[in-house]
Amino acid sequence: MLPRGSAKKVTIYLNQDTHAHVEPLWSAILSFLRSRHVAGASLFWADMGFGSHEEIHNPRSEYTGGHRPIRIEFIETAARVDEILPTLYDMVTDGLIALQDVTVVKSVAKDRKVAQAEAAAKIVTSAAKLVRIYLGESDKYNGEPLYEAIVKKLRMLEFCGATVYRGILGYGAKRHTHKGGRFHLSHDLPIMISLIEKPEKAAELIQVVSSMMKDGLIVTSDVEFQQIVHEIPTTGEEIKHEQPAR
Repeated sequence: MLPRGSAKKVTIYLNQDTHAHVEPLWSAILSFLRSRHVAGASLFWADMGFGSHEEIHNPRSEYTGGHRPIRIEFIETAARVDEILPTLYDMVTDGLIALQDVTVVKSVAKDRKVAQAEAAAKIVTSAAKLVRIYLGESDKYNGEPLYEAIVKKLRMLEFCGATVYRGILGYGAKRHTHKGGRFHLSHDLPIMISLIEKPEKAAELIQVVSSMMKDGLIVTSDVEFQQIVHEIPTTGEEIKHEQPAR
């Protein structure tokens, strides 16, 4: 699985009938990428195109259908691309290779199967920061509820986890009472977002959240974090346990 951050996107343009020895070149390239354990690669068949000879190729043409364009794309770390690019350079004797800088925002393997093992639970203890964010239910950010926007932002930035609590009664600095219930309909009930983070990431978290808020309160406190986990055999990759929100 690719890590978040900077990466390289490699695009290879070929023709369908270009061969490498006895097999199509596109097939040889995909086999090579798979053998080098590239994170993943995709092959696209073009419906129509032309190259340096300015001749249109499409699958409906009796003479040029077998010569239609093909594109292979994959994304990998810069180090892995530097490692395999020389071989690709030698393999592509008729075509084009393009390299592009990209940023991996999210990379997940949803269907990965991990064997569960019976193991005694262990407790992982570490120092942490408890962060509580207080705001109003009616607060908005770019047209959506602020509390939803904050949770989405924290998730995208891979903070450990967050829980949203809606109050039934409260007041703030403006001394306005906000109360929910059958006969007290309020559209600005108090909201609290609670989460636990590593001390070194707490400052970043506060900066992100405060830039989204126009009015509210952020409170932090030192806590001792104790996480109960069961050891799970991995397939060579680290298994990430979600941290429960407090």
